Amino acid sequence: MSLRSFQSEIQEISARELARQRGQASVTPAPRNIHARKIQILEESNIVGEPSLSRDAGVEDEVEAALLAIHDYDRARTSVAQLITGRKGEYIFRIGCRPPHVSLFAGESVDDAAGWSGVPRTDVEVTSLQSSVKRVVEELGGKVYHVLFETTDSHYPRATLLLRLPPPSIELVPEVRCAVVGNVDSGKSTTLGVLTRGPLDDGRGRARVALFRHKHEIETGRTSSVGMEILGFSTAGVPVLPNIPPSADADMIRRDKLGWDEISAQSAKIVSFSDLAGHERYLKTTLYGLTSGAPSCVILMVGANAGLIGMSKEHLAIALALSVPVVVCITKIDMTPPNILNETTKQVVKILKSPGCRKTPVFVNSMEVAVESSQTFAQHKLCPVFRVSNVTGEGLDYFRTFLNLLPSSEADTETFAIDQPLEYSITDIWSVPYVGTVVNGILNSGSVKTGDPVLFGPDSNGHFQSTVVRSMQRKRADVSTAEAGQCVALALKRVKRAAVRKGMVIVHKTDTPPKAIRQFEGQVLILYHNTTMQQNYQAMLHCGAVRQTVRIISMDNPEGVLRTGDRATVQFEFITQPEFVKVGMKLLFREGKTKGLGVITRLL
Repeated sequence: MSLRSFQSEIQEISARELARQRGQASVTPAPRNIHARKIQILEESNIVGEPSLSRDAGVEDEVEAALLAIHDYDRARTSVAQLITGRKGEYIFRIGCRPPHVSLFAGESVDDAAGWSGVPRTDVEVTSLQSSVKRVVEELGGKVYHVLFETTDSHYPRATLLLRLPPPSIELVPEVRCAVVGNVDSGKSTTLGVLTRGPLDDGRGRARVALFRHKHEIETGRTSSVGMEILGFSTAGVPVLPNIPPSADADMIRRDKLGWDEISAQSAKIVSFSDLAGHERYLKTTLYGLTSGAPSCVILMVGANAGLIGMSKEHLAIALALSVPVVVCITKIDMTPPNILNETTKQVVKILKSPGCRKTPVFVNSMEVAVESSQTFAQHKLCPVFRVSNVTGEGLDYFRTFLNLLPSSEADTETFAIDQPLEYSITDIWSVPYVGTVVNGILNSGSVKTGDPVLFGPDSNGHFQSTVVRSMQRKRADVSTAEAGQCVALALKRVKRAAVRKGMVIVHKTDTPPKAIRQFEGQVLILYHNTTMQQNYQAMLHCGAVRQTVRIISMDNPEGVLRTGDRATVQFEFITQPEFVKVGMKLLFREGKTKGLGVITRLL
């Protein structure tokens, strides 16, 4: 049984169950959601028209034709408005012919390639269309990014523009969640330090000091906790960074930083990074960050001097098991001899093309590749590969552009449905002086606002307790509403810190609270085990935000044992307390080096 076919089967089971659960959920009229408010605001600024949700190159050609014919200006304006509103306030507009992706991503010269699409334009037309589109978007209240990509000296003059409207409020700023993984010393924290603070590294770890949260991390230079960093992009597509001079020392970089609320207020899009630990000792923490954080993509950092070693392979395997798109970033290219860099590059390509991965590596060596790959890599099993230096800054512009253009996490309406009942999973808990208990997590479905009566649980007896949402913050800025796909912190009224734990869920108050589950059945595939697994075998299970030891009660294997590569229907039982899980949820379990992957098929 190959991992690839088992994964596609898991996807089918998850999708089928999700559709069934949504069909069953009482279809209560959802509160007028935020997206509707956004469209209303756009309509008030003289924009009419139904949003078109298919990325239709034909509409772009029509807009170009309308703008070149002076009398059709209004029609062009309406079409541009439809394109932007259909994409939740952001659209990548291509002028001229579009190169064939196969040749572009293979790194070949595209000028002589066959398969170009779109209407050819002259360089004069390309320049004229840029200023016309800019005028249209500014009338709609948006900004045109300084052109993402432009070429007038090839056979096919073309340009790509980013059209972006400012979000009406902080609650509506789109967010992209990225998990950053890789082996120890692969440059994860340094790369994030350079991306989010601005000044380049000095080759001695100056940039990463600002990210560390504990004294021992600064002393050893190793991350041991899940660090959270955010990078904001303005309406014009420029990174929102503090004003730190390039020659600043580590203390100044650590001290001079923008608050998250300031970044949110200035941004039209936010990229949230979870800086996960690379050391083997912290694999449990890293796994929890990957399963509970619902990342849109995993950025795998590889040190050019060391190659894809140790925990990097482990992290790549987990990302593939969870079907999360992967981006590879090869760091330290300034200090690596060319022959070693070539070896590392070959090794990365070999692993990505191997039967276990089956991904097509795309080396991002131009702005055009960065723009096009950001839109298509998740659907087409592509893996963009960036080669960057945090000391010289080489390759960082392509990486920033790629991050700026990634589709937002909440735009994935298949995973996060706004029109369903509230379900919020708790991934972090704090006790804040004068506020009380605060929980952080992701809204899997529905929406919530301050003052809502809610239930949280299950506790050790499987019961749910009632409370009220006192206040809410998103990226440390106060908000009053939140909807599916967003990551928000809720302050709960009159709840003790000890009463809440990670893995609990929050739902709207009803007479029939959800049922807590002690035993369940799942289809599993054993990825690796050095001996055999049998009845009463115990392992740590990760399923969404739930992390608990489970015991195997029974299995349908005739021999009664499971080995590496075996697939079976297994019945599990939670050891300590019941949890809230649903049919169709993916699960990972591990104990030492043992790993298994599966999906919940039945609740017992």
